[in-house]
Amino acid sequence: MRPGDTKGGESAPPEVITDSARLPEPVARMRARILEAARSGSLEKVATVMQSNELMPIFTFGNDRDPLALWQAAFPDSKGVEVLGILLDVMEAPFVHVDQGTPQEMFIWPYFARYPIRNLDPEQLVELFRIVTGSDYREMVEFGAYAFYRVGIAPDGVWHFFVAGE
Repeated sequence: MRPGDTKGGESAPPEVITDSARLPEPVARMRARILEAARSGSLEKVATVMQSNELMPIFTFGNDRDPLALWQAAFPDSKGVEVLGILLDVMEAPFVHVDQGTPQEMFIWPYFARYPIRNLDPEQLVELFRIVTGSDYREMVEFGAYAFYRVGIAPDGVWHFFVAGE
């Protein structure tokens, strides 16, 4: 499994959290920093938040070392800025608090990353379609899990990942 992924088989879906007031202060602080940087329209500001982290968050499953270069290559029409809109959409979605009490404990946005994709009700599908397209959804259902961008922040406020993929 990759950071933040789940592929079916979970006994009970995790609680979907919509109230950011339930975030521990370090997580809320990091989330606010990420949102502020993304809203600025500056890839460099987001990279600065990433670099100020304890460890560089995972931003690719490849060998890329420079998130700006990767995002600019992935979204050439917008010179990479499109990823900031995606980051905002993801971070403003409901989230889950998973693996509580373990070293892998994490707050993950959007909750779809840890929620059975085939079990989404109509309201949840609307939330999903704010982030992905219908064809993305169809592919995810075939795959059995959400496979678009997701963010993970540990309870201590360390930003662990902002990745897409399976």
